Amino acid sequence: MRLTLTQRLSLVFAVLLLVCSGTSAWMQVRSNRMHELEVVQGLSRDLAESIARDAQLTDANGLMPDAVRKLFSQLMVVNPSVEVYLLEPDGRIAGHAAPEGRLRRDRIDLAPVRRMIDGAPLPILADDPRSTDGRKVFSAAPLRVHGRDVGFIYVVLLGEAHDLVAAQGSTNAVLTTALWSIAMVALLCLAAGLVAFTLITRPLRRLTDTVRHFDMTGAPPPMPAPAPAPADSRDEIAVLGAAYRQMVARIGEQWQVLSRQDQERRELIANVSHDLRTPLSSLHGYLETLLLKDATLQPAERRRYLGIALDQSRKVGALAQSLFELARLEYGFVQPEAEPFAMADLVQDVFQKFELAAQERQVALQANIAPQLPPVHADLGLVERVLTNLLDNALRHTPPGGTVTVVLARQGDALAVQVQDTGPGIAPELREGLFERPFTMGGSRRGGGLGLRIAHRILALHGSQIALVESPAPGAAFRFTLPWAAGPTGRPLHIEERDVAPPALPR
Repeated sequence: MRLTLTQRLSLVFAVLLLVCSGTSAWMQVRSNRMHELEVVQGLSRDLAESIARDAQLTDANGLMPDAVRKLFSQLMVVNPSVEVYLLEPDGRIAGHAAPEGRLRRDRIDLAPVRRMIDGAPLPILADDPRSTDGRKVFSAAPLRVHGRDVGFIYVVLLGEAHDLVAAQGSTNAVLTTALWSIAMVALLCLAAGLVAFTLITRPLRRLTDTVRHFDMTGAPPPMPAPAPAPADSRDEIAVLGAAYRQMVARIGEQWQVLSRQDQERRELIANVSHDLRTPLSSLHGYLETLLLKDATLQPAERRRYLGIALDQSRKVGALAQSLFELARLEYGFVQPEAEPFAMADLVQDVFQKFELAAQERQVALQANIAPQLPPVHADLGLVERVLTNLLDNALRHTPPGGTVTVVLARQGDALAVQVQDTGPGIAPELREGLFERPFTMGGSRRGGGLGLRIAHRILALHGSQIALVESPAPGAAFRFTLPWAAGPTGRPLHIEERDVAPPALPR
């Protein structure tokens, strides 16, 4: 059987209310009974003492058992519910007026009797001689002959006659009224509880409906924006609702990020496919030409075809290497191993690597390095890869006669590195997501997209960022920072740099 939360709460509340009502009824009955016993015993507390004083129950020899029957007959006329017994000093019943075979005990426990004589609080219950385990209210008094205790007079105040009348239900009117009152109060409490549970769980039902309509396979639904629950709110449902709205908002943000990443992945695949198709088609065409015209080609022409095919093969290899490197960076397979090194030395080494390419393109390489720069603390090989990608992009997009400049300067507690060219620059509409995906320019592929993305990932591993900065000069300028290498005292470490300036190559 499946029940809602409201139904389960109502069922539990009804069971608890039933238990409480039953307990209350039992306590009411018991309270009424104890009150009745207290009243009866309080009114007749001195009855035994009065009988002991006025009746002749003893003689010079002690107790007179036969006198009890005559006394019992007289008392029955006045109060039919009393029963009189004579007890010996040890509690044994010495005289009684019970019919033959009705006596179930031959001895009475005298502890309650003594408590009664000593004036203990009422009600006090003692053994019922006509029952094996019953206990009833009583009155008791000692009997003395010549100042000597010879026994007790023991009067049961609610005897068998009272029990017979009570069993017939003649005294149940008050109790019945009390029980009906308890039942009516329980029903009213149950109705009020059901209404209260319905009102209390209404926000939870609304939240349940909202969660039920949440689609895990699609974009998260728009959430209403109710007043947020205070930080110290004690309303658990309100706190749960606020937490759910935060979760949906977070899922929405992650959904947008995943959608954007998926779109970037599609664009990357499309752009890489375009980049691969062109050199592969060229490589295939020249190799096929060599195969078909091998007998008719002159040696110089054959070498030209082979040179073109080899260049296209290098492009394919470089692109494949860049994709492999990007994959290793994005999936966490590369971790930087930082060490102190001089950034000026690294710039000079990278310049020497691009010296021939710059001469062929008639582009000048310049370095603007501040004096006495401390070493930086980073992975030398990865930072070299960043400079290589930036310089390669800058050279390929700088026209003949242009300049590529690397600037090293202090920026607070870090070294700022800026690579600037005098090329056409980057249009404003292409700057969004510049380091996340390759882009096109003027209908053709803007090269270096993968290079920028690799540089971005490498610097992210170093806790740094690369940015496209505004410059009054034409072209594009990229800047990033690296931390200083700290010595034992925590201050920047100083090492000697090469006292050789990077060459300014001719245009």
